Amino acid sequence: MDGRRRLAEPVTESAAARPATGLAPASRRSRARSGLSLGSARFGRFLRRWVGPVQSWQVPRGTGIAAFSVFVLATVGFGVVRGDHVPAIIDELRDWRDAAANAAGFRITSIAMAGQKQLSREEILTTAGITGRTSLLFLDAAEARAKLKANPWIAEATILKLYPSRLHVAVTEREAFALWQKDGKVSVISSDGTVVEPFVSARFAKLPLVVGIGAETKARDFLALLERYPLLRGQMHAAVFVAERRWNVVLKNGIDVRLPETDAAKALDTLVQLDRDNKLLSRDITVVDLRLADRVTVRLADEPAAARIEAIKAKNKKKGGAA
Repeated sequence: MDGRRRLAEPVTESAAARPATGLAPASRRSRARSGLSLGSARFGRFLRRWVGPVQSWQVPRGTGIAAFSVFVLATVGFGVVRGDHVPAIIDELRDWRDAAANAAGFRITSIAMAGQKQLSREEILTTAGITGRTSLLFLDAAEARAKLKANPWIAEATILKLYPSRLHVAVTEREAFALWQKDGKVSVISSDGTVVEPFVSARFAKLPLVVGIGAETKARDFLALLERYPLLRGQMHAAVFVAERRWNVVLKNGIDVRLPETDAAKALDTLVQLDRDNKLLSRDITVVDLRLADRVTVRLADEPAAARIEAIKAKNKKKGGAA
């Protein structure tokens, strides 16, 4: 009891009076706060360990300007590449470089040229990439030579730089050898089979005509063989390479001479002998077949063949009537 004769009561419940079901709410909150504080402390240590050094970094002055400049250059570079302006820019830089070299005394003032026949001087210089702005100092002779050899007319090329201002260009051209027909298209070829022109101009109209796949590479040897028989060579309209194995010779009068796959020379000897003895190539025939070594087969033209058939029928009918 206190001084006023009142009964003293405890402010909080005793331990015995508390429910036995668990901890008090205040105690649970206290333990939860202590767990959160522990996690926060660990997270703080993690940040101080890894992020702390980053916070101490100092960005150098001018970094923003440099980053913006890189962005602008990257944008310009992307636009140049995407717009296909790189070759034009390279050509412009080369012109500036050559202009500087020309101003220093390396301008090309004299060009000696040799070997050109089919190609003009201007065509050769254009093919080599040599212009009035090209300087001798920066001229790549190997590159210019490669460009010249890429032209089908040019078999070999030589470029000499004679400092400070002279240039010597020599080319070896292929010669137009024959006309080659493939899939209905006629081109001009050299003796090694290279197509030197994809079309036929009037100046090449009298070249011999060869026809068929593979004829362009085999024509040199076969035409050399025909040169041994001037009569046939003079009458030849075209030489047809059949199945990439053998030749037919089509004469100007339409006769088709069929040669064997092997020993064509012997077959041609036989043909010349028959023509000498029997005027074979002057008769109304369309085919002379020499593919078999032991015989020569001749096909008559349509009208003579029909007349011959009628004559045989008449002869047989006459024999039957007489019997």
